[in-house]
Amino acid sequence: QVQLGESGGGLVQAGGSLRLSCVASGRVFSIYTMGWFRQAPGKEREFVAAIYWSRGSRYYADSGKGRFAISRDSAKSTVYLQMNSLKPEDTAVYYCAASTQMSTMGPYEYWGQGTQVTVSS
Repeated sequence: QVQLGESGGGLVQAGGSLRLSCVASGRVFSIYTMGWFRQAPGKEREFVAAIYWSRGSRYYADSGKGRFAISRDSAKSTVYLQMNSLKPEDTAVYYCAASTQMSTMGPYEYWGQGTQVTVSS
């Protein structure tokens, strides 16, 4: 089993920045891919970014390209999502997820509890 815990959400004005963190614990060695997803009220959950744990290769949804950056600190078993130039449409609950497959499409077997990001205009 893998446990994931997100932090770093909050309220920020449009144009501001936030950095989300996700700490993994448990069978961390089984993780191949870490991803960030988000779900806005009334909308389906959507992919934001992913990183291959060992290679460090990064992948982004179009919505975040040029503004978001995913990274990981293997020593701390932590993945980050740096979000810059935030827009009101980025408002959502952001979830960290882990997959035992080397695939940004998952399946993602493990999920965190989510952290709220609210961007005011």
